[in-house]
Amino acid sequence: MKILHLDTNHSLLINKLKNLGFENYEDYTSSKSEIEAKIHLYDGVVIRSRFTIDKQFLDKATNLKFIGRVGAGLENIDCDYAEKKGVHLISAPEGNRNAVGEHTLGMLLSLFNKLNKADKEVREGKWLREENRGVELDGKTVGIIGYGNMGKAFAKKLRGFDVEVICYDIKLGVDDENAQQVSLEELQKRADVLSLHTPQTKLTMNMVNSGFINGFEKPFWLLNTARGKSVVTKDLVVGLQSGKVLGAGLDVLEYEKKSFENLFTNQEMPEAFKYLIKAENVLLSPHVAGWTIESKEKLAQTIVDKIKEKFC
Repeated sequence: MKILHLDTNHSLLINKLKNLGFENYEDYTSSKSEIEAKIHLYDGVVIRSRFTIDKQFLDKATNLKFIGRVGAGLENIDCDYAEKKGVHLISAPEGNRNAVGEHTLGMLLSLFNKLNKADKEVREGKWLREENRGVELDGKTVGIIGYGNMGKAFAKKLRGFDVEVICYDIKLGVDDENAQQVSLEELQKRADVLSLHTPQTKLTMNMVNSGFINGFEKPFWLLNTARGKSVVTKDLVVGLQSGKVLGAGLDVLEYEKKSFENLFTNQEMPEAFKYLIKAENVLLSPHVAGWTIESKEKLAQTIVDKIKEKFC
């Protein structure tokens, strides 16, 4: 089988597939149309987020048997159409779930202890102790929406704290020893912290809007290491300004391009984003929650293992 690699990944991915007998071809620079002109030559494609695999692409991929996405989500692929054409879809949420769990916890502790603000001030010669008095995580209720690989990884990281962890998921019976499954209404009633670990779907697009935010009984902290378009940024800003949202840790933003490699679809900076970059109770990172040295290797190994299981 011939596999076309469209994004660079850990070297073990190609090396181990070669050892399994696959022919590997690399093209990291051609345009989408140039790839479409030759995609019929390949049995498999491995991609991260370089471009969208849509109906037009799939119609030209007449011999395609699988698509491997070196990441957790598959929203850059027309999954329904791919499955209709008999194309097997492979993702690797197991590969970076630990990294996401650690990053989410790091964001939460940094927000609670004002570490970003304090670090900046000390570097400027300011020694403001009372202004940087923190908040303890112990005694809080952490609500997780989306209790799959990423949500479970974050809940596991919270085991060392004296916290109550609750979760909401559209699937029933997903709770475990680390979190109690509740209704969305119950989560909104009890949570002091909300962490999103959902895929990008029709249900999650613009999920965190003004109505959703105001549905929480208590002011809460928001963490989003999932997908940016789940949060309506202008509504989040209103929540931050009113005090309904105490602070936010955002690894993802609704303004990201579909490739996730660039922030804005144009050069104009939205007004809501201008507020976020100046807010001292907002922590931002460039979609790197699952982007560690270790996860790069684990993501590649997961793809190898799943291709091997299906096609060897």
